[in-house]
Amino acid sequence: GGNAGNVVANRLSENPQTKVLVLEAGPSDEGEVEIEVPFLCPRLSPGGPFDWNYTTTAQTGLGGRSIPYPRGHVLGGSSSTNYLLYTRGSSEDYDRYASVTGDQGWSWNSMQQYFRKNEKFTPPQDGHNITGQFDPTVHGFNGITSVTLSGFPSPTDGRVMNASAELGGDFKFNLDYNSGSELGLSWIQLTIGGGMRSSSSSAYLAPSFLARPNLHVVVGAEVSRVIKTGVKDGLPTFNSVEFRSDNVVITGTLIQLTASKEVILSAGSVGTPHILLNSGIGDTQALTTAGVTPLVDLPDVGENLSDHPFGVAAFTVSSNNTIDTLNDNAVLMNQAMQQWETEKTGPLVNSVATHLMFMRLNGSVLGSNPDPAPGPNSPHYELLVADGIPVPPLPTKGNFIAGGAVVLNPTSRGSIKLKSSNPFDAPIIDPALLKTDFDRVVMREAIKSIKKFYAASAWAGYVTAPTGGLEDAVDDASIDEYNKNTTQTIFHPVGTASMSAKGANGGVVDPDLRVKKVGGLRVVDASVIPFIPSAHPQAVVYVFGERASDLIKAAYPQ
Repeated sequence: GGNAGNVVANRLSENPQTKVLVLEAGPSDEGEVEIEVPFLCPRLSPGGPFDWNYTTTAQTGLGGRSIPYPRGHVLGGSSSTNYLLYTRGSSEDYDRYASVTGDQGWSWNSMQQYFRKNEKFTPPQDGHNITGQFDPTVHGFNGITSVTLSGFPSPTDGRVMNASAELGGDFKFNLDYNSGSELGLSWIQLTIGGGMRSSSSSAYLAPSFLARPNLHVVVGAEVSRVIKTGVKDGLPTFNSVEFRSDNVVITGTLIQLTASKEVILSAGSVGTPHILLNSGIGDTQALTTAGVTPLVDLPDVGENLSDHPFGVAAFTVSSNNTIDTLNDNAVLMNQAMQQWETEKTGPLVNSVATHLMFMRLNGSVLGSNPDPAPGPNSPHYELLVADGIPVPPLPTKGNFIAGGAVVLNPTSRGSIKLKSSNPFDAPIIDPALLKTDFDRVVMREAIKSIKKFYAASAWAGYVTAPTGGLEDAVDDASIDEYNKNTTQTIFHPVGTASMSAKGANGGVVDPDLRVKKVGGLRVVDASVIPFIPSAHPQAVVYVFGERASDLIKAAYPQ
């Protein structure tokens, strides 16, 4: 019942002859105000009421720290708990997917139909003139997921645009980062409609779709394994799922259900490999060591985990008109909540950032290192502009402006492994954040770029001083130390059930997302993405879900 799974459920159930059952481990998202109100997203991740509450292994690149690893434990998955950013990535991301899989259907041009099918661009809540803030020619207006621009002005919007114009170069204005050409500074785009979060649940499982008699959704149903049901065409088939349910009548009982056509795993980049491994699909030796009977030798299950390291560089400011004041003043927050509840307007209709910048390393920094970006027009890092501290722990006093730094094409690779043979034990999660020298260099350059941006004369008299340890990060060595002590994840894991070309030795699924060496089982979620996109992945996962739905329909012509 996550980002991609609800897309597939919606599209397959368009045919009244196709019966679809969605199993969601978490509760329903219906009526949950913290999910619905965009600005409250920091209350959800990490450690909110709808989080799996995972923790990583000790991260060598982070000085041995273990950190929270949020994943959405609710209908809609992480699309119900993320920070609502709508970024498609670089056109070169998709062309690389097409190249490595040998399937041109994954290319940027081929995927355009699915962006249009998914996206429903809507005017922002405050009705401001959005001419020059986005490019309508690259958007869809008749899809399902609502996308919009910020619906409440930030007092620093003018300074941001002035700094971009003043600095130029890497900071130049880009009309729309969702055109496939991301480089530069753009106005942020968000999965919001009518002042409310638009998630895969609220959009693809809206009441009109849930009314279909052939679409069924069960919440509180945590899948433990897929079960081998036979052999077909020389391949073991896995048409059954085993799960436990919160339903009071059957609590404590493991239930098995069998699909007449296919089981589609959409449990995400942590959950999907965890289920596959518990089912005996993975590296034979590792499964045996964990006490699980190996059934299918597929060594790459749980490998190739790629995630975006995330750092924050904050500065004190001379104004008290920042999001910090709203967060630490209960009276103001109550007033804003009342405005949101009655009118769906005001500061709570926004997320916590205002603009995004996508940048490349210059040639002297990249040096002779192989370029991990998918092409010469793709960024190495992203900067988020926030009118205050945007992520937990939120300050209880003071006013700030911040830049978020994201390493977009990390060379580090981590893994998801079994902790035990109990399928309900959390897995061992190692995202390998800042593990390679390259990733540490990129994060260092990103922090330098944030400092440069806020040193522009557009900020004179407003930005007063670096804070939070940034004041001591004055050269490469001290910036690296700062990053080691403060970097987290922006929780974008992909790749743990990677797609590869049909017949390839590596990988977990074929380009049609069928699990290799297996029948009756597909994976449709971020785990199949072989290289992390230059994006916050939800938009990518939506279109993967849309194309997967067409691939599945084509396999069962009526």
